[in-house]
Amino acid sequence: MIKDFNFYAPTRVVFGRKAEEQIGQLVSAAGATKVLLHYGGGSAERSGLLGVVRNQLQAAGINFVELGGVVPNPLLSKVYQGIELCRREKVDFILAVGGGSVVDSAKAIGYGIGYAGDVWDLWEAKAVPQSCLPIGVVLTIPAAGSEMSSSCVITKDEGKLKRGINSDLCRCRFAVMNPERTYTLPAYQTAAGATDIMMHTMERYFSKYDEMSLTDAISEALLRTVMDSVRQVLREPENYRHRAQLMWAGSLAHNDLTECGSEKDFGTHRLEHELSALFGVTHGAGLAAIFPSWARWCVARHEARFVQFAVNVMGVTNDFSNPRQTALRGIEALEQFYHEIGMPTSIHELIGRNITDSEIDEMVDKCSRGGTITVGAMEVLGPSQMREIYQLAR
Repeated sequence: MIKDFNFYAPTRVVFGRKAEEQIGQLVSAAGATKVLLHYGGGSAERSGLLGVVRNQLQAAGINFVELGGVVPNPLLSKVYQGIELCRREKVDFILAVGGGSVVDSAKAIGYGIGYAGDVWDLWEAKAVPQSCLPIGVVLTIPAAGSEMSSSCVITKDEGKLKRGINSDLCRCRFAVMNPERTYTLPAYQTAAGATDIMMHTMERYFSKYDEMSLTDAISEALLRTVMDSVRQVLREPENYRHRAQLMWAGSLAHNDLTECGSEKDFGTHRLEHELSALFGVTHGAGLAAIFPSWARWCVARHEARFVQFAVNVMGVTNDFSNPRQTALRGIEALEQFYHEIGMPTSIHELIGRNITDSEIDEMVDKCSRGGTITVGAMEVLGPSQMREIYQLAR
């Protein structure tokens, strides 16, 4: 069966060497008069990228204010600061310089500008987004795909609650992407980013809708390319070709292209959100720690899909006499790949100790919102299923 779909990808992508030299023109074309320049730590400053961005805005005659300090798993407290600053300074455009955390923080600020209540209401499903300030991105980390997605994930400081919402209102007007700006990424961050890219694709690939062979082929090519390219850049950090392929793959993996005719599951993502909220771990590494256990938990009910993944993505020889063995060998091959690039395949590897039963209970409670919701699509997970997968992954 093929699922009906509506594909919408309005973001203009300016890709390549010296792409950042078009920032002033792009922001001017968006009609901006006062910009919030939003970024994370010191790397964008040390690399000179922020200087380039400031010069571009100044040359275009565009006023701006700045707000730095965004951290991985971006915090609601920073969003509140941004909303207050933007209202006070009458900001009408947000320019995010960084990776997915900065982009998500910018989106949340954009939502909050026009919302009269507490912006966290949107993540608590007490309200739905009605507006968002226009946003542009200068991307420095290929991973989250937020530069072309409709998603926004924020962590509430109090209670360590990590939540995501989706709305086309927050889709970025443009994304400036220069692969050379990723050369200095640490190996661990590069590997975790590639893992996140792959998971955005895999959580659409593993679907109850399985007859859109064209979308499958796009997904399989994307996954094989990311695996090849991350191996290459871990050996040669300044390999432009493979840095470029990772950067473009990050956008394609999460702009819904690989969901056309399919349906995203994202159960693994929702389970991982509780890991990174509770333990502060890197999101991509958390996904690697959870997914193999999710796969083994449900492989018996989706054997043909896992066989296709094993053969077409992981290069496993198909044992036609024993499809279950082929499917399991595909999961094992993925685990070997994760270890090859320095990613964990269990929670113990991820946090460096055994996770406790009470910590699992806490994550299940938060993920299910006290047992009031389920997550996932190919496999619908309630509290008991969540607990089983966390136990397998421990």
